[in-house]
Amino acid sequence: MDVGLLSLGDLMTDPVTGIRRTAVQRHRSLVDQAVLAEQVGFTSVHLGEHHFCDYIVSAPAVVLAAIAERTTTLKLSTGVTLGVNLDPVRIAEDYATVDVLSNGRVEPVIGRGTFFPHTFDAFGQDPRDAKDVFAENVELLCRLWREENVTWTGSFRSPVTELTTQPRPVNSTGPAMWIGGGVSMESVDLAARLGLRLMLPTVFGTLEMFRPAVDRYLEQWEASGRNPADRHIGSCNHCFVHPTNARATWEPRYRAYIEWVNDLVRTSTKGVSGGLGHFDFDRLTANTALCGTVDEVVDRMGVMAETLHLDTQILMFDMGGLPDEELYDVIARVGNEMIPQLASM
Repeated sequence: MDVGLLSLGDLMTDPVTGIRRTAVQRHRSLVDQAVLAEQVGFTSVHLGEHHFCDYIVSAPAVVLAAIAERTTTLKLSTGVTLGVNLDPVRIAEDYATVDVLSNGRVEPVIGRGTFFPHTFDAFGQDPRDAKDVFAENVELLCRLWREENVTWTGSFRSPVTELTTQPRPVNSTGPAMWIGGGVSMESVDLAARLGLRLMLPTVFGTLEMFRPAVDRYLEQWEASGRNPADRHIGSCNHCFVHPTNARATWEPRYRAYIEWVNDLVRTSTKGVSGGLGHFDFDRLTANTALCGTVDEVVDRMGVMAETLHLDTQILMFDMGGLPDEELYDVIARVGNEMIPQLASM
């Protein structure tokens, strides 16, 4: 079992201390988190991408390049790269640049990013086209990383003729790429058909919700004639680990975070969506979030891995204004006490 560190870069006032960090402090913390995560045994770091809101990481490739300079083994990934809003040629160039700087450690997660419609409005795009644009962009991205002198014509972007992006990725077949999906069977089928990894957005639902997607992915992977040993399935979860008092310590910050996300979604959708729904700590920690002692969280992750055929789980600790000193304690505890247990799964 590989364990990754996830951050979406929310900039919030801590409801416990009343402290609100600056964008400078928050970005620096992302780099420091990743350095610590590598030291204690995490496999990867994943940074979200958002625009025009207080999720302030808008250029994850830039932050990953900074992380690359202070690490040596950590896989550099996203959660997610916005595969509809961004031009696939630019994605190919930006992440190949991080790939060569890091000696081949880039493994981006590409997703539709339709949870926040305001992004599409600001970029002058129609979210109703997202499914088709996403499939087209991902296919072109794969070709740009795997081939030179690419000639291609699609429905949404201008054609390319004998195009070779630079720099070339370290691996001639391109970086290992994940598709962020799990409720859309089209995304699942796309991942299997192109031989890409599948990252499930399990922060949004129960294990039962995502089991059909996993079954479909396994079925389509086999139907494509691919080696089962080459497939990879991951999940992502909000998480907090504490030796004695996890629930009481985490609840006020997790509550503030979920309510903050709901407000952001209502604003982005102009009131059409309520976001993640009413905050119910018991329901969330029973079904989607991981909260408890090391042993309790390891047990939950074991059930998730078995149910969803996972080989990768990425964990998000830093939401809701959690101070860095408490955050680093959690990262170190997970690395030193949990990851050795999970490595044998």
